[in-house]
Amino acid sequence: MGMIERLLGIVFGGDRNVVRDTVEVFRENAEAGAARGAGVQRQAMTQYGDEFAAPTKGGFDRFMDGMNRLPRPALALGTLGLFVSAMVAPLWFAQRMQGIALVPEPLWWLLGVIVSFYFGARHQVKSQEFQRSIVDTVKHVPQVVENIEMISRMRSSSVGVADVRSDARLGAQALKSDDNAALRAWRSLR
Repeated sequence: MGMIERLLGIVFGGDRNVVRDTVEVFRENAEAGAARGAGVQRQAMTQYGDEFAAPTKGGFDRFMDGMNRLPRPALALGTLGLFVSAMVAPLWFAQRMQGIALVPEPLWWLLGVIVSFYFGARHQVKSQEFQRSIVDTVKHVPQVVENIEMISRMRSSSVGVADVRSDARLGAQALKSDDNAALRAWRSLR
């Protein structure tokens, strides 16, 4: 007994396991690998979060962000306001439009360039999102076509849709009358 105990003490004693250590040379320890994977995942998520974290903004930055959001709604609401003013006060509107007629053409070109640059970037982003959505929609076309064909085969106007073919149980069930309590009561009154 002492010899086996000493032999096992040599192999497994001293907080080491020769068998485990030898196997881990050829095969990764699954528990240690999962712990390393979790650490890598945690570090990657932390880095990703740090990259996209909103920096703390001061009062001036928040004010400028608010100012950058104003032109689109201001132009849209201003245009709607012009239509309303043309209907409510046509003389006032005509006077203002005569004043706009005096604006020189180069100033109109400059306004066009500014508005184009301002809205052009947004248009480009929206058009790219639109193209991505079209690609996603086109991916679903085969499934939609298959669904439409399946639904059209289910129409009651199709020839042979009620044919039970060789299914005797279904044929008998189709010929069997339903037990309808309201119909029974109506027949008993007649």
